[in-house]
Amino acid sequence: MAIERTRPFRHRPGRWRLFAAFAALLTFTVVLTPSATAQSQAPRIFSTAELTAAGDALLDSGVTGTAWAVDRTSGRLQVMVDETVSQAEITKLKHAAGDLAGALRVERTQGRLASRGPLPGQASYDLNWVRCTIGFNVRIALTYYWLTAGHCYTIGQILYERKWPPEDPNPPDPLGQVVGDSFPGNDFAIVRYSTTPTDTQGVVNLHNGTVQDITGAANPTVGLAACASGSTTGVHCGQVNGLNYTVSLPNGSLTGLIRTNICSEPGDSGGPLYAGSTGLGLNSVGSGNCTSGGTTFFQPLVEVLNTYGATVY
Repeated sequence: MAIERTRPFRHRPGRWRLFAAFAALLTFTVVLTPSATAQSQAPRIFSTAELTAAGDALLDSGVTGTAWAVDRTSGRLQVMVDETVSQAEITKLKHAAGDLAGALRVERTQGRLASRGPLPGQASYDLNWVRCTIGFNVRIALTYYWLTAGHCYTIGQILYERKWPPEDPNPPDPLGQVVGDSFPGNDFAIVRYSTTPTDTQGVVNLHNGTVQDITGAANPTVGLAACASGSTTGVHCGQVNGLNYTVSLPNGSLTGLIRTNICSEPGDSGGPLYAGSTGLGLNSVGSGNCTSGGTTFFQPLVEVLNTYGATVY
């Protein structure tokens, strides 16, 4: 019987080396490809200078109804747009930012961004019955003043604490005269009392028969619980959720504002933002209302006091 012989295995070193090299290449590719992909998809990190430049570009875009601030935590420019801003205008904002468009984080808010004008927590009126709200009582040397929003009145105007019947040609005694204001850019005004107040306590009207004494002023921090008083809506509370915001409106832009989730309505402009006995800001711009909720921006109080060399009392 014939025996079939098995063909002996012949070692071909060249072929095995080629196979080993190919296997090594596969392993190398599997290891490196995910890392390379991750690097290509890593989000761009923007510097504070770049974020600030992106904000300046938005201001130059001409689109109003917007507000923004640098968010250093996320490394993005937080941009808020109101209901008047179209999708085409959002595209315009991104185009204005150019290669920094990736830094924009856009959010839409309800309603329209607008000034909240036309004690602490009390109302004040001009001869046309334009109403705003007294912010804080202050003193410069031995003279007494109060603060309100700059967009409400102009230097020289006489203000009153109440309306009077239209058939009465004689208005009530004046409450004070506007002696300084700053708007746009900032949003504050200072009014000198016509006579020394009989009550020289620096308090905020809480609209429930009680008051809150104000003994100092400070710049707030994000997350701080705070309240606001307005002659239209009374007292509402919430928290500070942003600092150093720029707001672009048809009648000018404002910078350095405090953003809150506290609601307000027209007539509340100039009203005080406070935390306990510490004054924080003056009501400037807002969107929404106190029925469905809203956002309000405040002029920092410390800046106003420093401008006039005034102190709360």
